[in-house]
Amino acid sequence: MRENEVHEPVLLEEVIYFLQVANEQIHCDLTLGAGGHAEVILERSAPDGILYGLDRDSQILEIAGSRLERFGQRIRTRQGNAADAGIILSDVTGKADGVLFDLGVSSLQIDRPERGFSFQKDGPLDMRMDLSSPLTAETFLNTASRDQLIHAIGVLGEENRAGAVVNAILDERRKHRLLRTREVAEIVERIYGRRGGRIHPATRSFRGIRMVVNAELESLEKGLAAALKLLKNGGRLAVIAFHSGEDRIVKEFMKTRRSRGEISLLTRKVIKPGVAEIKRNRRSRSARLRVAVKDRAE
Repeated sequence: MRENEVHEPVLLEEVIYFLQVANEQIHCDLTLGAGGHAEVILERSAPDGILYGLDRDSQILEIAGSRLERFGQRIRTRQGNAADAGIILSDVTGKADGVLFDLGVSSLQIDRPERGFSFQKDGPLDMRMDLSSPLTAETFLNTASRDQLIHAIGVLGEENRAGAVVNAILDERRKHRLLRTREVAEIVERIYGRRGGRIHPATRSFRGIRMVVNAELESLEKGLAAALKLLKNGGRLAVIAFHSGEDRIVKEFMKTRRSRGEISLLTRKVIKPGVAEIKRNRRSRSARLRVAVKDRAE
């Protein structure tokens, strides 16, 4: 979940449909977040279905645990990175009927200024999904080279004016250490003249910085490979991406594994939310769902 909007799972019915959720199944949600998808998967797989929920963020995991506690032993939450799912969920290897990724940052994280994800609310430059990780946005922004900043903001964040943004950041950090989210947002706003159009001008820069701090694309690549090992033959992998960089990795992974005969694609083209869902839940507008079925063991 991403912006300050309703905590509503994106493409929910499509996910349930493609995962073919039913009783007695085992599912893994490797980006549990607030537990929106997990809640419905558990409802639809009653009375005996089991869901393993994994998330990096101990605070968000606690919230999801409270939301899902009514399912008792049917919900099993564990903290960790999807990249390490093969180790954390080793007892599930080869048994899962479905694995789900809902990528990006939770709106519950965005809504907490002290976590440093938001450019709308002032807070410390943190942006860590896992609070035990050593790299913060503050450290990155104050120590990264120009090339590293260009990669984060221009390549990952897809900011068209990355050069100007990075130069402004470098100029500012020569004067003093960057410490606050509002400070960085104002640097970008000055370049765009406060507002740059339909979305806030700091959106892309913050996204790119966050992706570096959390090594999101690297984690996704490893997580997809781990997910395939968790699935039994005939099990289904569903991935919701919100960013073209994420979606490219998912598309390439599925293309490669399909060429090896390990999976078949259930979605030849990405599934996108309809007009009604976008109107009801604005954050869904950039969602892209891809689904594959495992054909054989690796």
